Amino acid sequence: MCPKLKNEISQSAGFASVHEEVSLNILRTAALLDHAVAERLKPRGLTPTQYNVLRILRGAGADGMCRNEVQDRMLTPVPDTTRLLDRLEDAGLVRRDRDAEDRRFVTARITDSGLALLASLDEPVARMHESLLGHLPELELRRLAELLEEARDRM
Repeated sequence: MCPKLKNEISQSAGFASVHEEVSLNILRTAALLDHAVAERLKPRGLTPTQYNVLRILRGAGADGMCRNEVQDRMLTPVPDTTRLLDRLEDAGLVRRDRDAEDRRFVTARITDSGLALLASLDEPVARMHESLLGHLPELELRRLAELLEEARDRM
């Protein structure tokens, strides 16, 4: 067992199992990573979820995506993707277009302002990830990624 997590969360008793300890370690690490990303994005007026949507739409290119496609690709599911897109549209970072033949079909696309904002964040976010995880050798990082993927495959 790793005593550091117990100290971080001020837990005096042991964990019920190694499975619980690993799960809590993953949750704690994810929370700290999410907080670091949030702090990096806050001065630009973005949340990690909004940043994720902008990256998804940048990847979609000029074709854009419908709300459901965006929702399916998000790292962290949210209950109301429509409102999330509303806020990004209000900020001028996303635009939505209704299909001429089927008015129910709406495509979201990133705007030039959204692209410029992401471009300005690419390097600082990359440096942040490196500063948070750069102490680990690349082979260990790749193995960690594989282990996390294997764990998700079971869910």
